[in-house]
This record gives sequence, structure tokens and C-alpha cells, in this order.
Amino acid sequence: MKISQEHLSEPGLVVLDITAADVATATEAAAALGRLWLSSGPSAPWHTPGQAGVTVRAYADLRRAPLPAAIAPGTG
Repeated sequence: MKISQEHLSEPGLVVLDITAADVATATEAAAALGRLWLSSGPSAPWHTPGQAGVTVRAYADLRRAPLPAAIAPGTG
């Protein structure tokens, strides 16, 4: 999968490819990174022939904290 120049146009922007044995693990790993930094979340998973596992991609901005979660009803 090609990486676009716009996703690396400034310091602090990263593209993360995460490969795991299964889709659930790869997706959870990308989601966990999204709790650390502002992130796109995981892409649709793909498999590369000849390589083990499945891969997801996430775009993150290490300069910015993740967006706050929505407040659950009755908690705010």
C-alpha cells in the first residue's frame, strides 16, 4: 500500500502499518494507539501474499492528544 506525501508533510506525522495474526488483534492495536495520539483509526485490513498475518494502517499526529471521548449520558 502506497504512502501519500501529504501524510508525512510535517514533523510529528506518522504512518503506522500494524501486522498481526488476525484482524481483531491488528485492529485493536491500531485503536490502542489512537488512545495515545490523534489518529485516523485502523484502515480496512489487508493480506500481503507470501507474508504472515493481516495488516492495518493508521495515520497519527504525535503532536496532538486524542480527541476526548463523548460523555456518556448521566455522567457529565
